[in-house]
Amino acid sequence: QVQLVESGGGLVQAGGSLRLSCAASGNFFSINVMGWYRQTPGKQRELVAVVTSVARTSYADSVKGRFTISRDNTKNTVYLQMNSLKPEDTAVYYCYAEIQRSSAVRGVNAYWGQGTQVTVSS
Repeated sequence: QVQLVESGGGLVQAGGSLRLSCAASGNFFSINVMGWYRQTPGKQRELVAVVTSVARTSYADSVKGRFTISRDNTKNTVYLQMNSLKPEDTAVYYCYAEIQRSSAVRGVNAYWGQGTQVTVSS
């Protein structure tokens, strides 16, 4: 069974910083894409940032220049460094990963973490 466990959320003042972490555990062959999405009440979950297995990154326009995504393949962990936080960044942040379970079976499955709350006060 594959699990994604997040940590690092919390309450911070506008202009502050937080770092989210997400570690994948369980039995699997490889991890393709890892990333972060966020969701606020009444809205659809939206992409924040993703990183591929070869460290190619992509960001939502709203976070470019403020957030940095990175991953440590030796630890199966993805990070999101969030700087210059704004009240509109307040959301539940979800870790995401596309994981190949077995070398014998091509294709990946999508997994989600349980979510971590980030609250930015003005």
